[in-house]
This record gives sequence, structure tokens and C-alpha cells, in this order.
Amino acid sequence: MLRMPRFIWFLPILIFLFLPCIIFAQQRSTIRTVVIDAGHGGHDPGAVGRLAKEKNINLAIALKLGNLIQRSMKDVKVIYTRDRDYFVELYRRAEIANEKKADLFISIHCNANDNHAFKGAETYVMGLHKSQANLEVAKFENAAILLESNYQSTYNGFDPNADESYIVFSLNQNANLEQSTDFAALIQDQMEERVGMNNRGVRQAGFIVLYKTAMPSVLVEVGYLSNQTEEKFLVTDKGQEYIASAIYRAFKSFRETVSNASMAKEPEVKTYIPARETLRTKGFSENKEVTPVIDRTNGDYTKPQDVVKRGELSYRIQIAVTTQDIGVNAPDFSRFTKVKMYRHGGMYKYTVGDESTLKDAQRLLDQVKTKGVKDAFIIIFRDGERIPQDEARRLLGK
Repeated sequence: MLRMPRFIWFLPILIFLFLPCIIFAQQRSTIRTVVIDAGHGGHDPGAVGRLAKEKNINLAIALKLGNLIQRSMKDVKVIYTRDRDYFVELYRRAEIANEKKADLFISIHCNANDNHAFKGAETYVMGLHKSQANLEVAKFENAAILLESNYQSTYNGFDPNADESYIVFSLNQNANLEQSTDFAALIQDQMEERVGMNNRGVRQAGFIVLYKTAMPSVLVEVGYLSNQTEEKFLVTDKGQEYIASAIYRAFKSFRETVSNASMAKEPEVKTYIPARETLRTKGFSENKEVTPVIDRTNGDYTKPQDVVKRGELSYRIQIAVTTQDIGVNAPDFSRFTKVKMYRHGGMYKYTVGDESTLKDAQRLLDQVKTKGVKDAFIIIFRDGERIPQDEARRLLGK
């Protein structure tokens, strides 16, 4: 049997003394409350097609989805941000989810584009837009705030039409991005397999409604009203039922995965399983560092250094998570030194520091947060690999 270093047994005491506010992402044991958000509503029609308005399709699918969940899962509470045709401010939608302590947030929308050939479903998670197309979708959905009274003060001067406003999302990565992305991938799989829609993939963009939520959250663009064929499908009761069923199946699979992970007894069992093959990159070894460290004090590339003896723990501060590799030398990281990247759960994750004690890690975490990364948190490594979350919680007395 592998004997743990003696100091590990004192970790719960250290946690109590030094880490009262540490947050480890993805600690939800199961999903008991889900908030379903039907985008737009009231005097905000959303996208307008030849046959229908987005707000009505969103609501119909949201109610059908909620009904499927309530009928099949008696222990799950379903909350709607709206259940009729009325306007709900963007901030209020996220506020409802936060107030109800929801475990999952699903926002349903329809897409539109000047190019009427575009068709298919795409699911968004909170993050940096990597293309102008993603930014334009976010701009359109965020423009709903312009219909709110006093929106400038409510959103601290945020202008949904100005590119520079989206800088606010640059390093404020959602701590639940990993689970959000896995759920989004499941939705895309079901939309393709169950509904037969063109799979436009999982994407990132700066949606206000996702930015303000405190739980795994996705925004599903279920199809294009600007595409004549797809609009005809979206307005039918059958089409809406198929889409609701696809999202429900993804929800069911996601919930089972989260529940199974929380019940795992063996510490080496991974806490969360990547849901989609296309989110994995061949040739990578999960958890392994694949990018050299950049020491910004002199601009030189150096190989990752083992600062602790083999088998002992090291602590790092996670500062960002992305679905694509933006590189450790990205402008967003210019305020930090020795940025590292590792692959985990199909995501690219960026860290700073390599501390040998929890006390030093907490000190570094405080410094990182003062630099604007409010969602930063501590993760634990052993021999250059991130240890499973179940084991981390056990070691930390969680």
C-alpha cells in the first residue's frame, strides 16, 4: 500500500486555518434543480422569420423540455424564467437561477443570419469568442438589454454593440466551464442524432446571461429561423418535441454522469468523463503538461520544473479554461509569470504557480484575484498530474 507523506494528515487543520474560502469547481454531487430559460419574450421578439417569432418557439420548447423532466424525474425541480409571453431582463434570468441555487441553467434560443443557407444547432458556453461569427451571435442576444430601463447603470455601462465591451469577459472564465462544455457536447450529439440537425458544434462567446450564472450553464441555438426549411421545422409541434426530447436526453445523460462521479469510491476514478470525442485531441495525454512554461520576467522558454519530491503534492492556481488552445503567451496572461497549460476533461486549462504548501497557494490565490481573475481557484498536482477531484476533496477534508 502506498503510504502518504505524514504532513497530509494535517491538511484538514491547515484548510480550516488558511483556506476558508477555497472553491473547487464542479463539486456538485447531483442535479436537483434546473432553470430553463426561454430567451426573449414580451416586447422583445428575438429573431423574426417569415412564419414565426423566436420568443414563441423558445417558450414552446422550454415548456416541453420542462414537462419531460418533471414527468420522468420526480426528484428534479424545474424552474422557468418565464412560462408565458412576457419580458424578463437578462440580469434577472441569471438572478433567478442564482436565487434558487440551481444546479444547471439552460437558455433556449433560435438563430438567424443574413446568409439564409446557414442551418443547424450550436450550443454556447461562457468564454472568449474565437470568431467574429460567435461575437455577432453574442451581440444579438445581449442586445436584449437595450430594451430594459436603466440598462446602462444595471450593466455598468456595458454596450452590447461595442466590441471593446467584451473585454470584460477576457479572463473572467466561469468556474463551471468544464461541466458546461460537457453538457453542451451532449446536447449537440443529441441534436444531430435524435433530431437530424446539422451539428455546428460547441462554441464560446460572451453572453451576459451565462456570465452572471453561478452554476453550469449553456445557451442552445436550436436552429435558424432565417433558413426557410429549418424555420418550417421549428414552428411545428413535432419539431419542437424532437428538440425538447434531444435536450432532455442530454440532460438525463449529464445528470447520470455527475451522480455517478460523486458516488465513486476509488480515488483514482475520474470525477468527470469527457462527453464528446471531438472535444478530445489525439496525441494528448489527459492531465499532462504539453506546453513549456514562459517566464515573463526574461521572456525565455523553460521546461516545467518539479518543485517537490516525487509523490508529494504541489498546488497551482487555475486562471482560465478554454475549448481551444490560446497559448500561454496570450495577451490575456500578460499580467502573470510562468503560465502553464495542461489538458484535462477535453479542455485547455491555464495555471500559475507551483507551490509546495497550502499557505503559499492561498497567498498566491489572493494575488491572482487582485489582478482581476475572481474565479481563480486552487488545484492539486502530484508528479505533474492533476489528481482526481474526489481525491482532492478527501485530502482537503471536504
